[in-house]
Amino acid sequence: MNGGTRRIWARLVDMAIYYVNKNSQSDGVHEVHKGNCNYLPHPENRFYLGDFTSCHIAIIEALKYFSSVDGCYWCSRECHTR
Repeated sequence: MNGGTRRIWARLVDMAIYYVNKNSQSDGVHEVHKGNCNYLPHPENRFYLGDFTSCHIAIIEALKYFSSVDGCYWCSRECHTR
């Protein structure tokens, strides 16, 4: 599936594109963001996680790469625990 088709499919099934910040916060936590977040890290500082129906699934995916992750307060508040 190419990028355009994936974005159309994601809208149809109420999915969002998720990224994790490669750089941790001062407490060592890597934040998970939706692709349209105002606080999305610069492209060189983010890692594409995939298209998911919730931030909870994105958090599980991010834990495959980083041991400490949390949802962004602004775009993934239901997964923000700090």
